[in-house]
Amino acid sequence: METRVGDAVKFDVVWNVMDEGRPATDLLDMVGRGDLACCYFSTSYLGARVPQLDLLERPFLFADLDEAHRALDGALGTELTMATEANTGFEVLGYWDNGFRHLTNRLRPVRTPDDLKGMQVRLQPNRLHAAMVEAWGATPVPTELSAGIEMITSLQVDAQENPLANTVAYGVDRVHHHLTMTGHLYGARGVYANPRILASLPTDIAEAFRLSVQEAILFQRGEAAAHETELRFRLESEGHQFVDLTPEERLSFSDPVSHLGRE
Repeated sequence: METRVGDAVKFDVVWNVMDEGRPATDLLDMVGRGDLACCYFSTSYLGARVPQLDLLERPFLFADLDEAHRALDGALGTELTMATEANTGFEVLGYWDNGFRHLTNRLRPVRTPDDLKGMQVRLQPNRLHAAMVEAWGATPVPTELSAGIEMITSLQVDAQENPLANTVAYGVDRVHHHLTMTGHLYGARGVYANPRILASLPTDIAEAFRLSVQEAILFQRGEAAAHETELRFRLESEGHQFVDLTPEERLSFSDPVSHLGRE
């Protein structure tokens, strides 16, 4: 944006609202009120307002990142964008990548759902996520992010599921040394804007912003994939134990949840 518009616009970046004592979910309200022009946020938190987004919460929906990106940049993404804009009033500028979610825990290596039995698993507050963990025989603990981090780091719960980037960013790796690369859910982060603010901008500025977001999407996805590779190398060097599932072990996770989101 600075390259395109120079000093025509002043940019204030809020790096982390949790540093200000706010729950992460305040971001959506801040954009809705116009306190922020835009934010990025996990689509799973909007499932209650936009039922169509629960399609993305089907376990093992995408085989890999390329398949997920093609879907979000194609007809599926268009459908989800239209539904989100109709139900929330946000303008959806695209979808950033939150990668595939993996299981981590503080107790033992997990290779099949039987290894999860008796564990409490912190989750995002989404009904399909809770049903998934119940199908694996564990106890779901759906919480907002700030509360969830506190429960994990204070050992109130045994396990959680997140991309490696989040696991490290939230400090979970300090207490969870067992990581199972399940890749059970793909995480999309919508880039949500306040349409009134964009409409108040000169047309060339608003279009420069939309174009810059599209370029940022491609950059962010590449950086996210590279970062996960770097993080795994670092965590392994620090002594964390990774479990890579065999095809049979992966089926032991995917088969019990194959019905979720398809009823």
